[in-house]
Amino acid sequence: MSEFGDILGDKSLNFSIRIYNLAHFLNEEKHEYRIADQIFRSGTSIGANLAEAQCAVSRNDFIAKIYIALKEANETLYWLQLLYSVRLLVKDQYDSIYADCLELKKLLTTITKTTRENEGKE
Repeated sequence: MSEFGDILGDKSLNFSIRIYNLAHFLNEEKHEYRIADQIFRSGTSIGANLAEAQCAVSRNDFIAKIYIALKEANETLYWLQLLYSVRLLVKDQYDSIYADCLELKKLLTTITKTTRENEGKE
């Protein structure tokens, strides 16, 4: 499917769907529009930047897109922590979605590190 493989593509898409649903919940049930917008932007940007990386014009472009996805994952973790801290998410919701985002962050960290290490080997 992609150079990331089906696993990362599926995980990022499924995470985007979870973020979409979370933002919808925050808007409709909690009337929390500002944070919903922020987490929607950062959470869905992870997968969007992975999609852009698939069409990178160079290794540096590829690394830049992956790194942006990594930064967006880190920002999303922040918003999730905030939502939990102000009690807009219950512990089970928080633990589940936070774990998914943390897994994406770890995968992106590995890709970034491996790609940079392999730069001089080709």
